[in-house]
Amino acid sequence: VEKAIKEKKKIVFTGHSSGGAIAILTTVWFLEHYLKPGKTLMSPLCVTFGSPLVGDFIFNHALIRENWSNFFLHFVMRYDIVPRILLASLSTVGQELDQILKLLSQKAMFPIQGSVREASTFYTSVMRNASAVASHAACRLMGNTNPILETVASFIELSPYRPCGTFVFLPGRGKLVVVKNADAILQLLFYSAQLCSENQLNAVAERSLNDHLGYLSELQGCLSWQNVVQLDHLEGLPLSSSGAAAGNIATNIALDDLGLSTRARLCLRAAGEHEKQKLSNQQRMDNKRQEIELGLAKLEEYKSKSALCKVGYYDAFRISKYEDDFKANVTRLELTGIWDEIIEMLNRYELPEPFESRKDWIELATKYRRIVEPLDIANYYRHAKNEDTGSYMYKGRPRRYKYTQRWREHGLRMPVGSSAESCFWAEVEELQLLYRTADPGAFEVIRERTINLERKLDEWIRSNQISNDVFLKGSTFTKWWITLPIQHKSVSPIRGQINREI
Repeated sequence: VEKAIKEKKKIVFTGHSSGGAIAILTTVWFLEHYLKPGKTLMSPLCVTFGSPLVGDFIFNHALIRENWSNFFLHFVMRYDIVPRILLASLSTVGQELDQILKLLSQKAMFPIQGSVREASTFYTSVMRNASAVASHAACRLMGNTNPILETVASFIELSPYRPCGTFVFLPGRGKLVVVKNADAILQLLFYSAQLCSENQLNAVAERSLNDHLGYLSELQGCLSWQNVVQLDHLEGLPLSSSGAAAGNIATNIALDDLGLSTRARLCLRAAGEHEKQKLSNQQRMDNKRQEIELGLAKLEEYKSKSALCKVGYYDAFRISKYEDDFKANVTRLELTGIWDEIIEMLNRYELPEPFESRKDWIELATKYRRIVEPLDIANYYRHAKNEDTGSYMYKGRPRRYKYTQRWREHGLRMPVGSSAESCFWAEVEELQLLYRTADPGAFEVIRERTINLERKLDEWIRSNQISNDVFLKGSTFTKWWITLPIQHKSVSPIRGQINREI
């Protein structure tokens, strides 16, 4: 890999069966280690054939969020059982799995003596489990809120494995069906391998093993890519052959070739509608950007007015004596409503995966966090919530700030917890409380935390992440800092800035 990178060659990781799984994980390793922001590098490609699944829902979510999903291309024969194996739990297929793996390792076409019975039992076990996984996922896609769904899921062991990347299904006769929607792929993994009747069980089970070893011969007739159908716009798929519009004939033939029933097509439609709804939610949030910017501008104005009175906006809000403080609180609450809605949608995966990695939203979220979180901290300590709940950082910090801090740190590849500038006032409040309750002169209790805070504050001030109003004469921070031992203050990195302000 190092040699190929130096020679600026395109790298392709590939593998069949378990080799495909290794190729997927190796590609992720490559992307994490070599694809850095600002670094020019030819994108890799991962191509697998009959690979088992390797990750869960979060794995796929992360690949799409990082814009890496398009680097993965997986070929799956219609009845190949291996890509479906991990939709079953090991506890239900463990005994048959050992035997099937031994059969597959022989790389011989079936039937091998005595293999048909094992193949049939194994195929039935895997597909029964796949049915539970696909049905549970389909109910979620269709918005089923019946509590029975979760009750059943709590005592039925469902596999966490999910597809990622682009899948190319091979239904036979030189055709290729390309699907990118992970929810749709999950449904296809189940429905495309269905039996037409119970009488076909032995034949299909045997084919499910033969298909796993038949990629070379099948793909030799497809490599011209002349007969390719892209399953896009899933929400408009025809529900039957007779219901296909003129422009959907090729798509409908592909669905028929995969043996998809009306129920299967409804599940694919639901996957498409879910994706469409996520895009609609994103558009709705994008339309609220102006409202957020307006609110932040009001708080910036409030911050500037407070500085003119030699009291930073943190302390002005903490005291809250004037009409401007009341108006600032109304704006704070309005912005809180918008951001809580965004975070809740992200929590429920109702926004597109790349949303939280978008540069414009990372910048807006950082701006919001830096100006509004100090007001939340002021409100928290003004009402002495720390006495009942505990410190703000450990017990009171809302998810909207934790999430948006993580966006920035991840987007800029920063160490976790390194972008905590908006929490400055929470640390000041806690140090102040500890210093008051300590024995007279017991500065040692908070020495290390104080030194660490001063060092960070100096960095944040220099990089314009925190404004100079923290050093104003009426600032809580300034009032506390001047009470510290003179030996400490004389070597503090911020002594010059405080002396200038007071």
